[in-house]
Amino acid sequence: MKPYEIILKNCSFFAHHGVFKEETALGQRFFIDAVLTVDPKDALEKDEIENTVHYGLVFAAIENIVINERYYLIEAMALKIAKKLCEDFSQILNAKITVRKPSAPVPGILDHVEVTVEHSK
Repeated sequence: MKPYEIILKNCSFFAHHGVFKEETALGQRFFIDAVLTVDPKDALEKDEIENTVHYGLVFAAIENIVINERYYLIEAMALKIAKKLCEDFSQILNAKITVRKPSAPVPGILDHVEVTVEHSK
């Protein structure tokens, strides 16, 4: 059976990342998408959670990194998340992580700044 995708869309966290002192002091909201390419093994045929990726645990792993670690660059945070998910979940073949920062300190009006990083085993 071919790999399939599990997608967590728009996970929201309040955290203290950024280059500027105000960003780390005040904090802000970050939004994360995770597109995970998963080896199905026999999980889909047998309908067993043990052989697939529990997306509640994926959410918790992302939350732990976003909330408990500090990054200047959202790119670095995205890469850490992608690597950690590939490391912690044997079925994940590839993790594509997008981080959106709506309150980016730029001198203009924008919806958000977004980066996407990918990591494969």
